Amino acid sequence: MGSPLISVTDLHELLGSGPGSVTVLDVRYRMGGPPGRPEFEQGHIPRAAYVDLDADLAAPPGDGGRHPLPETGDFEAAMRAVGVRDDRPVVVYDDWTGLAAGRAWWLLRYHGHPDVRVLDGAWSAWVEAGGEVQTGAVLPSRGDFSARPGQMPVVEAEDVLGVAVLVDARAPERFRGEVEPVDPVAGHIPGAVNVPTGTNLRVDGRFRSAAELQALYAAAGVDGTESVAAYCGSGVTAAHDVIAMELAGIRAALYPGSWSGWITDPSRPIA
Repeated sequence: MGSPLISVTDLHELLGSGPGSVTVLDVRYRMGGPPGRPEFEQGHIPRAAYVDLDADLAAPPGDGGRHPLPETGDFEAAMRAVGVRDDRPVVVYDDWTGLAAGRAWWLLRYHGHPDVRVLDGAWSAWVEAGGEVQTGAVLPSRGDFSARPGQMPVVEAEDVLGVAVLVDARAPERFRGEVEPVDPVAGHIPGAVNVPTGTNLRVDGRFRSAAELQALYAAAGVDGTESVAAYCGSGVTAAHDVIAMELAGIRAALYPGSWSGWITDPSRPIA
């Protein structure tokens, strides 16, 4: 498996190879922000198709948290509708430093797509590089993606406390329980260490080098020699830490329910 990232230059070259060379997915989403589709239609990477995170990349909220994993059939249908094919590489991007695109990357990898990458630097990197911008709605040709779940490691609530190193990807103040702007209970899962997603990036919004990420996670006690899992508020942005750890040579599982799922059972401990 190659890098989980692709540069603006490499994506530009892929797009120049012809209409069937790559499937580009635009996952505009910001927690508490405006809907993504209008922003997509105002400007997007040529031939990109819009993916709605809430509708296409998650099941309805419930005991599994605010963004449970979608049912396999629903996800397969959503990806086919935006043109994803088994034999064609996929590039995903957003305007949220890769936090939403990471969810699409993880789900496609989890469901067996062999070649999925996140645009390093996101939409802003494309614009800053002078990349062509397309406007309006897009009607992609139908894909043939076949979902085969289980290709990325996951842990469920009953297994979380048995993970050797549990990484919390949320902001430090949320991890410490000082504030909680989204969920009804503040705090973190006992034993977790905090590596906020923002620390994965350089000041230009691109991911740090592999060596820098290795040092970042090693400082938090994550070196890949023991079992590792990541979580966040609802299982979306934790994929950003999974990507960072993959770049650092660490294979990490995802706890999809994350904090919002953990707190649905009052018997579970909270730190």
